[in-house]
Amino acid sequence: MKTNTNQVPQLGYLNLAKAPAILYQLTPAQLVEAAIKRNEGVLSDSGALAIDTGEFTGRSPKDRFIVDDHVTHDNVWWGSINYKFDGAKFNALYNKVTKYLSEREIFVRDSCACANEKYHIDIRVVTETAYQNLFVHHLFIRPEVVNPDSTPEWTIIAAPGFMADPEVDGTRQKNFSIISFSKKIILIGGTGYTGEIKKGIFSVLNFILPHDKQVLSMHCSANTGSKGDTAIFFGLSGTGKTTLSADPDRSLIGDDEHGWSDYSIFNFEGGCYAKCSGLTAEKEPQIFNAIKYGALLENVNFIPGTRKVNYNNIDKTENTRVAYPLSNVSNAIIPSIGASPKNIFFLTADAFGILPPISKLTPEQAMYHYISGYTAKIAGTETGITEPVTTFSACFGEAFLPLHPVTYAKLLGKKIKEHQVNVWLVNTGWTGGAYGVGQRMKLSYTRAMITAAINGGLDNVKYHQHPIFNLAIPLSCPNVPDEILDPRNTWANADNYEDKANQLALAFVKNFEKYADYSTPDIVNAGPNVAVAV
Repeated sequence: MKTNTNQVPQLGYLNLAKAPAILYQLTPAQLVEAAIKRNEGVLSDSGALAIDTGEFTGRSPKDRFIVDDHVTHDNVWWGSINYKFDGAKFNALYNKVTKYLSEREIFVRDSCACANEKYHIDIRVVTETAYQNLFVHHLFIRPEVVNPDSTPEWTIIAAPGFMADPEVDGTRQKNFSIISFSKKIILIGGTGYTGEIKKGIFSVLNFILPHDKQVLSMHCSANTGSKGDTAIFFGLSGTGKTTLSADPDRSLIGDDEHGWSDYSIFNFEGGCYAKCSGLTAEKEPQIFNAIKYGALLENVNFIPGTRKVNYNNIDKTENTRVAYPLSNVSNAIIPSIGASPKNIFFLTADAFGILPPISKLTPEQAMYHYISGYTAKIAGTETGITEPVTTFSACFGEAFLPLHPVTYAKLLGKKIKEHQVNVWLVNTGWTGGAYGVGQRMKLSYTRAMITAAINGGLDNVKYHQHPIFNLAIPLSCPNVPDEILDPRNTWANADNYEDKANQLALAFVKNFEKYADYSTPDIVNAGPNVAVAV
């Protein structure tokens, strides 16, 4: 493979000018070819490149650091999510990584983030492997024109083959992902998992957009209807965020990361990074049909003796993934921008069967539940889990929040009020009892409820209030049986329901204690009825 030296950026400013080969802005076909020649992966029968990310098949949150400097010291929410890293240690480690890469063939790509031109940032990504560079091509926005002589605003350097020495380098173990906001560099080493690249820049945007631009950064999917009505979907893994936003009657803005400015919703990314576990053409046609030549499959298994992927085989990891550009999605909007939302959906898979299948939230309740970010893990999802376990992740993406969660929640509340947005809490989990007793809410019912909310079918119906969670529950919904709308009515024993509801309410209250001092009384009081719960 030859590279035109006239089109190669001068990387002296990154200490990478002496690399024996700088492969710049290669096409997906060239990157696939390079990956195969370098034994990084093989082609599947769909034409997608299938690779293994090595030891790490997911993010390593405890090995993600932020350099403590004049930009971050007084602004970052330090603690168990954002770990401090010494500036001098960062400089020394950076020199080690760039020396390591200077002795190797490297791949360089110029791209950007944020579909809204007003907020977009230019990003240069240097990777040790071809497959990482293919991932960047898919997930970041692909500019029509690049200038190799320019110096981009942000730089990401990813060297999976470089292993840190924790005692010398200041890391926790051999792998690391470190963000320097003053130098505008993300340094990744010791891990080949591509999600570290994607979530590194997401963490950056979660800092600079709310802090500097008053733009709300969100871990959500978004779609829009034929009349330009935008809906956004928040939810942790397993709640249906990707499934429910993939609506054949609506156009996809994006599946994971968005910003909300004064006048629009815009995608941060230029592609999708979808889970593959259990994937079928029937359940997820958008994702299944997007897996074609050039797409990147991670950590999947083949049917023995073939190159056909067995999406039910999760022997390597439950976190099997595929990356592809938005152009692989037939109904995607490009550029991926929509109007400010008319409806917001908080999705939760409540395995206790307590929360209503759909309920309407006040702005204060929206802020409370946004800060809470509740769902429940069920038996079988992790070793040692034998019954449902409550899970809270602030803003439905706590691991990527450099600022305090209440900062994002207050900005959300402000925008909800300004744009008069309807906010809905949707339980895609269990009804008629907890996991093991009740049954999972039918997807057809959940889709019908979301369609009704979007189309105004819940605007003029009567509501009643949940006695513990104070949620407004509709008494009727088009194409949904009335009897399932109030969860208490679906349980065989109403007293058992009350007991479990009290337990869940208390878990909410206890979780929110760490946020109470940063919240307003209106937000705190929007939670469950504490007098009943305790």
